[in-house]
Amino acid sequence: MEPANPRILARELAQDIEIKQSGIHGLGVFAIRRFAKDEYIGTYWGTQAKEVTSYTLHVQNEDGTLFLIEGRNLLRYINHADRPNARFDGIHLYARQSIRAGEEITFDYGDGEGITFPD
Repeated sequence: MEPANPRILARELAQDIEIKQSGIHGLGVFAIRRFAKDEYIGTYWGTQAKEVTSYTLHVQNEDGTLFLIEGRNLLRYINHADRPNARFDGIHLYARQSIRAGEEITFDYGDGEGITFPD
């Protein structure tokens, strides 16, 4: 599922999301407007990483191989939730359910892909 014009830059993402203090952990990603179920939110953008850091997204290619992206845009602040309201399809983030304006956007780090924190 590839969006026609992926939102990756801060100025593009900042139309729909903002970064502020989170009750979950540090900073978080919050919706400025409502997102409908399955609506595209944005694309996790960055450089290919060789090791895991606080902002590393694990992405599985169609052939099953994994690669790491060191987040460089606003989506690097997305926090974990056991009952997330968003999901990644590769590097693209979509709403799993309706997300209200002001609600924190989260995803499950344990889905086999996602941001993980080093020990």
